[in-house]
Amino acid sequence: MAYKDRIIDNLLELKLEAFGAALIKGPKGCGKTTSAKQKAKSFVEFQDEEVRDNLLAVAQAAPKKLLIGEKPRLFDEWQDAPKLWGTIRKDIDDTGKNGQYILTGSSSKDISTPHTGTLRISQLLMYPMSLYESEESNGSVSLIELFNNPDNFDGCESDLSIDGLIFAICRGGWPRGLLNESTRAKLEIAKDLYRQTYSVDISNIDNIKRNARWTQAILQSYSRNICTLAETKTIFDDVKANYDVSEKTLYDYIDALERLYIIDDIDAWCPAIRSKTVIRASKKRNLIDPSVAVAALGLSPDYFNTDFKTLGFLFESLCIRDLKIYSSAFDGTMSYYRDRYGLEADGVLHLNDGRYALLEFKLGSKEIEEGAKHLCEIEELIKKYNEKEKQCKLRLPDLKIVITGTQFGYKREDGVFVIPIGCLKN
Repeated sequence: MAYKDRIIDNLLELKLEAFGAALIKGPKGCGKTTSAKQKAKSFVEFQDEEVRDNLLAVAQAAPKKLLIGEKPRLFDEWQDAPKLWGTIRKDIDDTGKNGQYILTGSSSKDISTPHTGTLRISQLLMYPMSLYESEESNGSVSLIELFNNPDNFDGCESDLSIDGLIFAICRGGWPRGLLNESTRAKLEIAKDLYRQTYSVDISNIDNIKRNARWTQAILQSYSRNICTLAETKTIFDDVKANYDVSEKTLYDYIDALERLYIIDDIDAWCPAIRSKTVIRASKKRNLIDPSVAVAALGLSPDYFNTDFKTLGFLFESLCIRDLKIYSSAFDGTMSYYRDRYGLEADGVLHLNDGRYALLEFKLGSKEIEEGAKHLCEIEELIKKYNEKEKQCKLRLPDLKIVITGTQFGYKREDGVFVIPIGCLKN
């Protein structure tokens, strides 16, 4: 199967242009090594069993010898030879050259290095594939183009059916899932990732033995509460109902799952438009890919024929994943807004130049009106705040968007864009 272009490709090029080396981080199976090989001119793979022992011996005794090769040179699973980090760092200092090395490695192994690599080895985060990268979104609407020229938008049409969307949520953005032929094989990838996470990786990340059943319980609770503001106490109570787990242990497990890039919570946006006691500041619970939640809950695509409520939360998770990927191309970040009066925006997409979009994620057409109303209410709230505040006025949203699982996209009279997730790209 031919390589599918990834949005991280251009980001990796930029990192290599600006720094001596780039480290690609991210969850297992998201395609780090495959993407790195597209840019590398030579590589060392420590997982190749035929040469592994020899490579590790050289890495231990004379790691500088492994740097010999055409640049940029890729070191896959570099954590197996931790001396490489300092060797690469020093070589970059000595040569002063950029674009020399690419490092990738399993998120299931955390290595402490004596030096940070700051200003020498730059890090970038890789997600699973977005719908545009997996070619399920037709990409007819560019997110950055919408910011730059909103008046040019004249509607769009998605080719992604509701059944296709449900399957994409269950399968996830794992490249191996796209390579497999049968439906069952495609769905098996996320299930195996989930099993590996609770049975192996949770302990391997820092060589601390952790309980697989407790890890399962935490991930299942997270999955039931995905894209909600569930307090840590809620997760704790879920797990405590069946297992004798301390709160300290729960935090340790959540931290490990974050380092594995499985848990991927969303921060709150806390502008000064209301009292600090009114705006919700807790994190929105989320996972790196909605397929992990589907696997943890033991569900299948057919299940969602009768449970659109759960599907709605998983749809929101998918949208957040894709928007994080798309906005990474221009240093974007995601947050959410919600206050104690019930006013909310499911997402707030911030660009590094100060522009931002208020977002609602609505699976079906019946919910669009409600989502648009929320966005307009927040905009009006900011306007009223600015009328009173003379010095530190808040910027009005540059875009208001309801992202849907429907077929057609258009702009409403109130200025809200309705855009199917099956039309978006970076």
